Amino acid sequence: MAADPYWKILRENWPDIHRLYETYAEKRPVMLYDIEERRVYAYPYVEYRADMSERSQASLKEQYEDAIANGRLVVFIRDKKRGSSDL
Repeated sequence: MAADPYWKILRENWPDIHRLYETYAEKRPVMLYDIEERRVYAYPYVEYRADMSERSQASLKEQYEDAIANGRLVVFIRDKKRGSSDL
C-alpha cells in the first residue's frame, strides 16, 4: 500500500474521513476524498454504485461486501488530474 501515490493523502486526511464515517456508520457509506476540493464526502452505497459503469459496479460490490464483512470501509480518492482511485 505504501507505494500507492494516494496512500499519503489518505493518511493525512484519515482523521476527517474517519470522523465523517462515524457520523453515518450505521448506514455504512462509501467514503470519497476529493483532492481538488480538499473535502470528504460520505455517500450511500446504492446511490454511489448506481452512478458507476457496470464493470466498476461489480468491482465496488466485491470491495464493499469484503469491507463490511471485515469491519473496514471503502474510500475513494477523486483526483481529476489523474483519475480516481479506490483504497
